[in-house]
This record gives sequence, structure tokens and C-alpha cells, in this order.
Amino acid sequence: MSGAPPSAGSEAPLPAPSGPLALLHTSPAHIPVFDALRDKDHPGLIMRHFVAEELLARARREGPDAVADDVRTLLGEAVADGARAVLCTCSTIGAVAERTDAAVPVLRVDRPMAAAAVAAGPRVAVLATVASTLEPTVALVEEEARRAGRTVEVRTVLVDGAWALFEAGDTDGCARAVAEAADAVTDADAIVLAQASMTPAQDLTSTAIPVLSSPRPGLAAAARTAERQPQPG
Repeated sequence: MSGAPPSAGSEAPLPAPSGPLALLHTSPAHIPVFDALRDKDHPGLIMRHFVAEELLARARREGPDAVADDVRTLLGEAVADGARAVLCTCSTIGAVAERTDAAVPVLRVDRPMAAAAVAAGPRVAVLATVASTLEPTVALVEEEARRAGRTVEVRTVLVDGAWALFEAGDTDGCARAVAEAADAVTDADAIVLAQASMTPAQDLTSTAIPVLSSPRPGLAAAARTAERQPQPG
């Protein structure tokens, strides 16, 4: 977890415009990404990071529901730490987190992205670097389509080898592989990058089709939610 309080003897900070937002990650690589977005788009937003890398590994082996109890425990810890809303940044376990009763709102980072994809048109291509992410992301896009009263045709693309590059620390190589896969899509109204870790590829694509990623709209939605929640006590 990050987000330590001010050191002893320092002046107390001015009250933040919104209360603490907890972010549940399955990779520490997401921390600087969301910190940078916070600094640019939501200055003053207090965030706490919770990282549980083992959840993704288990969810990939056994299915997302296998980690439901662990997710519930982590969400409880976030609430006990003072969170007034929680944002799950892992698309594989996002649905599990979202339906967990945590006493505060729990949001999945990819829902606003899915809504934007549905609004773009009926043909949606979902790209992922981890196979376990495809099914929950497709289900989310279809859910948002039903909510909007629209019909969508969703196709999926697994970017072979990209996740191995990411795990090896070659984030640039992963981004290039994802960008190449996105540029190869020709029959879609929107291209969804299913995982937050795929976001750097968004700036490398040359396709005219909108390429959507989740961190910025997901954090914006979570920040608004945290701001609306009453102060504890």
C-alpha cells in the first residue's frame, strides 16, 4: 500500500477536495500510471494503492470466482483504511470486485471504456494480452450495450506473446505488439484495450478506428464517486 501520512512536524495539509480513493491492482506497474493521471486530472485526490499480484495468477488458473474471498478481504482492508470508494484496475477480476459488498462503492476501471465503445458503434473489437481477460470484458461490453438499448457484435483478439514481454519488463515491446494488433483490425467501430497495462499502445497506433483504454475514464468515474461519498463519522 502507498500513500503515507505527512511526517511528524510537517504542516498539516489543506483538506482534499475528495476523500481517499483506494485502488486495487494486480500489478505494481499500475501505480505510477494512476498516480500520473491523478496529478494531471485530479490534483488533491487522496489515493491509496493495494497490490495483490497473486490474485491475477490464481484467477488465470482457476477462474475469477476463485479469488472472490481474497478480493472481499482486500476491499475490507481498504474500507478500514478509510477508503470511501474503491477502483479495481484489473479487468480479469473487475466483475468479482464490483459485485462484492464492501460498504462503499466499488468500481471496475473498464466500465466507462466499455460504455464509450458501445456508443461508438455496433462493431467492437476487444484486444487482450491475457486470455482470462477476454470473457469478462466481452460480458461487460454486452452488458453496457443492453443498458444502452443497443446491439453489438464483439470480436476478440489475443495478442500472442505480449504478456510475456510485459512480465519480462519489456513494456515498450508489449506496447508495440498491442499497437500492431490494433492496427491490423479493420472491421470495427471501436477497439478496446482490455487491460490497463495495454494503455501505452494507444499512442502508438495509426488506425483511424478509435482505440480506447481504461485508466483515464475509469479514474475519473472513481474520483467523482469518492467525492460524492459522505465524510466518515
